[in-house]
This record gives sequence, C-alpha cells and structure tokens, in this order.
Amino acid sequence: MTNQLPEIEIDVETTYIENQSVPASNRYVFAYKIKISNAGKVPAQLISRHWVITDAAEHVQEVRGEGVVGEQPLLAPGQSFTYTSAAMIETPVGTMHGSYQMVTIDGTEFDAPIAAFRLSVPNVLH
Repeated sequence: MTNQLPEIEIDVETTYIENQSVPASNRYVFAYKIKISNAGKVPAQLISRHWVITDAAEHVQEVRGEGVVGEQPLLAPGQSFTYTSAAMIETPVGTMHGSYQMVTIDGTEFDAPIAAFRLSVPNVLH
C-alpha cells in the first residue's frame, strides 16, 4: 500500500483591527481568518503550527505551538476547519507565512505549507 498524503488547502483572509492598534506606539494589530480544507482522500490531524511574521522593518517573529486556537482538528476527506487569530507588528505593513505540522491516520507526519500573505493597514499600499 502506498502512503498517500492528504491534499491540504489553506485560505486566508486578513483584517486590520483599528480599535486595538496604536500607530503612535508602533502597534498594528491584524486578525487573520484561516480555512484549512482536506481536499485529499486520507484523514489528517493538525498537530502544531509554525509562523514567521515579518514587518516592514524586517523584524521577524517566529511562533510555534501545539494546534490552533487550542484545538488539534482531525479533518476527514472533504472536511474543513476555520478559525480566527491575530498578530501584532510594529509597522503598517508586514507578511506572514508558515506551515502546519500534520499527521495522517496511519502516523505519517507531513507539513502543510502556508503561502505568504500580507498584513496591511487599509489605504497604505496603492
């Protein structure tokens, strides 16, 4: 039997949180809503996450931890899991990328990459 890895699709939407941001103090807060979908044929569980958050001044924060929002969702084929979290950076624009560390039902570990996405205060970029 061949080990088949699930096809994990990740969609991201970001929102600038103006009422939690303090631009005068270099504090910019962004919410990000992530939908993780299993487009493959094998169940997979999200075990941990790794984020790389970079602001416009090239200040990098790395975040690692178990699960997402306190959960380690098991995604059967065709299922998805959506959650919202937040990040804070010191400039009006930045980027995030990373990966989810996942495991199939038979114990095969793999990474699901999260493509870079932009954190940006509205109307800062043209």
